[in-house]
Amino acid sequence: MKRVFVLLAVLFSVGFSENLTKLGAEAYNQGDYQKAAQLWQKACDEENALSCGGLGALYAEGKGVRQDYQKAAQLWQKACDGGEALGCNGLGELYRDGKGVGQDYQKAAQFYQKACDGGIAEGCNDLAFLYANGKGVKEDYQKAVQLWQKACDKGNTFSCAGLGFLYANGEGVKQDYQKAAQLSQKACDSGEALGCNGLGALYAEGKGVRQDYQKAAQFYQKACDGGIAEGCNDLAFLYANGKGVKHDYQKAAQLLQKACDGGVGVSCLDLGFLYQNGKGVRQNFTTAKQHYGKACDLGLQLGCDGYRELNEKGY
Repeated sequence: MKRVFVLLAVLFSVGFSENLTKLGAEAYNQGDYQKAAQLWQKACDEENALSCGGLGALYAEGKGVRQDYQKAAQLWQKACDGGEALGCNGLGELYRDGKGVGQDYQKAAQFYQKACDGGIAEGCNDLAFLYANGKGVKEDYQKAVQLWQKACDKGNTFSCAGLGFLYANGEGVKQDYQKAAQLSQKACDSGEALGCNGLGALYAEGKGVRQDYQKAAQFYQKACDGGIAEGCNDLAFLYANGKGVKHDYQKAAQLLQKACDGGVGVSCLDLGFLYQNGKGVRQNFTTAKQHYGKACDLGLQLGCDGYRELNEKGY
């Protein structure tokens, strides 16, 4: 589960009066998850909210105990009710993802708000995402900006990337490409692949920075390596057109395959085109048709058209 173990990081850094909680943190740090679970269970039974939260994280990840999202939800609820903001954040994630509880974006937003109010940057970040997408709350980009700014200031790199995206698109704030570039750079430098992707787009388009396809390619590569399918797609475009990199249809095809597998419809469409025309790959109309079909399934009419055309030709 994304960012669950921020809970455990706090367990290591905060001084506790309860010996069981300290010993549990030490056991976890040494990789003895079963012992950590046993110790935190005892401390949780004694109403130690932070230990309940730590134990909830173990159940959510299946470390030292059998993975059990329902149990994680119960423990995080107990932690949250006990005033432990990290427990509220974990509970928000479960409601957002529908794990161990029925999916409920409104409840997710409520728990993220408690976490954010309690100083948890991840709670502010995830709540901002809900506001930006209108899930469980009314879509509100200004609110998303405020929350992502708060989380970014606390060192949450995903929030810096999200905020950069809003500045680049002028959503909730006045459009400012230079600000977008600064935020995306900050996120990328901290290892957030989404920030690298945003920075790549700015360099490719010359917005907020001087246009530089070589730098765009470098940042798209980082994004692609970091699991951002759109980064793979955009890098493929540069290879297909020889911008910032040597013209290479074979490399473009490999990147498009990766992006298509990641659910980027236009990548499936372009890959179908390469297979249909034998560019960078061996010409194969059946494979081209398959990729067009996937693009169609992902909502691209051109994919449907390409599929129908090849189907009518007997492929």
